[in-house]
Amino acid sequence: MTDFSKLLNPEQCAAATAGDGPVLVLAAAGTGKTRTLVHRVAYLIEQGVPADRLILLTFTNRAAREMLERAEQLIGTDAGKIWAGTFHSICARMLRLYGQFIGIPQRFRIVDEDDQLKLVNDCIKEIIAEPKDFPKKNVVLRMISDAKNESIPLQVVAERNQSSIAGYKVSEIVEIGEAYAQRLKENNALDFDDLLVEGLRLFKESEPVRELFQEHFLHVLVDEYQDTNSLQAEFTDLLAQKHRNIMAVGDDFQCIYTWRGAQIDNILEFPNRWNGCRIIKLGRNYRSVPEVLEIANAIMVNAPEAFRKELIPTRSSNSCRPEVVAVNDGNAQAAELVKNIEELRESGVRDRSIAVLYRSHFHSIQIQMELTRHGIPFRLTSGIGVFEQVHVKDALAFLRLLIDPKDQFSFLRMVQLLPGVGDLSAKKYWTKLGGQFNVRDDATLQKLGDLLAKKAKPVWPQISKCFQASLESLQNENFGEIIENFLDFFYESYLNHEFEADKVDDRVSDLKELGIQIASSGAGLEGFLADVALMTNLDVEKRDSDQLMTLSTIHQAKGMEWPYVFVPWCSKDMFPSKKALDEDRKEEERRLFYVVVTRAKEGLTLYTPKYRDKGDGGFYACGPSEFITELPTELYNLRQIYTPQNFLAGGYTNRFPRRGSFSRFA
Repeated sequence: MTDFSKLLNPEQCAAATAGDGPVLVLAAAGTGKTRTLVHRVAYLIEQGVPADRLILLTFTNRAAREMLERAEQLIGTDAGKIWAGTFHSICARMLRLYGQFIGIPQRFRIVDEDDQLKLVNDCIKEIIAEPKDFPKKNVVLRMISDAKNESIPLQVVAERNQSSIAGYKVSEIVEIGEAYAQRLKENNALDFDDLLVEGLRLFKESEPVRELFQEHFLHVLVDEYQDTNSLQAEFTDLLAQKHRNIMAVGDDFQCIYTWRGAQIDNILEFPNRWNGCRIIKLGRNYRSVPEVLEIANAIMVNAPEAFRKELIPTRSSNSCRPEVVAVNDGNAQAAELVKNIEELRESGVRDRSIAVLYRSHFHSIQIQMELTRHGIPFRLTSGIGVFEQVHVKDALAFLRLLIDPKDQFSFLRMVQLLPGVGDLSAKKYWTKLGGQFNVRDDATLQKLGDLLAKKAKPVWPQISKCFQASLESLQNENFGEIIENFLDFFYESYLNHEFEADKVDDRVSDLKELGIQIASSGAGLEGFLADVALMTNLDVEKRDSDQLMTLSTIHQAKGMEWPYVFVPWCSKDMFPSKKALDEDRKEEERRLFYVVVTRAKEGLTLYTPKYRDKGDGGFYACGPSEFITELPTELYNLRQIYTPQNFLAGGYTNRFPRRGSFSRFA
């Protein structure tokens, strides 16, 4: 028999070798969660539990594969008999076997997203008299998906979204949802969300099937339990009801996906739902140096409604405290961040050991530009640079038309944003306009309006006004106002029609940041667009290399780690975001801050600009994030950067007195 005490630390060993009954393993960041689960599997099989009577539920196929591969190294080929996979794949397997008990044919088809969108679009065309004025198919599909994952009526979701997505009646969304469900049924098909819904329904409506699986699975293991939604939590509760041998492994400090349906109450209430639950805390961190862990622990001291736990360092100190860098503004931040990265590279640190992690995508725009100017290659987790994103390209096309009437590519892109205008129509308009589009000429604007197809004509007057208003803003060098015009007159409405609400907010933020970048570049609109043209001609393929520095949102970086982590915009209303605070999600933002700190193994640098450009020639003070001001000052080194060149580039010379340095966050 294996002596697990020699392979694991005491807390890991206690979890891996726990006896029967419910167990909640609170696995803090970097404490060996996967190692513990793998050894739990090995222990149970050594105790005589047949491998096929174990079930391991994960959130990614990669996690399931990794655990099975590591388990196989410990116990041999028996590991392949374990029921291991995502919630969706396990439900699909069960439905294939016994779905007929609730009317689901054995050979049901799982439709992919393209098929889902086609079905929804067909339903919209069938039910809605004027589909062009109705929300797009992906927006409607998102509402249907949210209703399923949150276990609430579609009507509730439709009512919730009415304030941000215009152009529909709640009854219309409900009718489309019903038609979509009927189309799936007629095609013997389930969508991805249905796998969870129907898997749970199988347990609730078919007592023989429920009892069969409850009897069969002697132990239920759940990974990343803090990310479960209501469907997943109820599914596992029912599955483990007979033998009561359920082990939930997770960390309430790392619950950051509530916007995807994750419910933190699932893990917080787990001991109350399972009488006699044993709680084991994994606190020994093998990832980060003590100085980083001190910051992480301090962040969560003020967290309400959480399991109290502390990260305990196992690594020795590197005698280097994390840094908080106070800078003037976003320009100074980008310059200092790139300078710090260059210093690391010159000292021999490899690019792949460095990550810039940010709260929101628009926080990275200045940094991407500065890295590009310095010739430092990087990869984005999304694989798409800021100026390669569709909505940014749309805005750039609009901006280019303000200064270049002969820019055919921008004209074609801009006019195809109008309903009913395709590539052939756009090229025809360009030819009839004489191969140029002078937005300063009222007659040209009127001529295009006359040429447009019937569907596009009602939209054109607003765009025409947008060009006229933006020319005045351009003359006053009020670049932020140009972007505001673009959004207010036309594009925000277009985004609301094309995308779901949360994606619209992100895109609007990106574009407003674009206006700020133009204003602070000092090169004017024409110079800025010339810089962008150079940047977008870089070899994009290089960004796919895993040898490059990483730029990522924090959400996408969860589960990953780097020796050196840089976090920009740790400032008021930026992190935590103002939107999150308005929606009473401050504690989720705190957990997100904890997650980003615990990605760092060796070095952590947090930047806090004191002022933020508004893009219209003005500015506002933001100051440090409350998550930083809450930290004991002895846990970090504060560097205060005052660079007159950066200060002047931001255009702030006459707006407030110069200071040699900031007082400590005064």
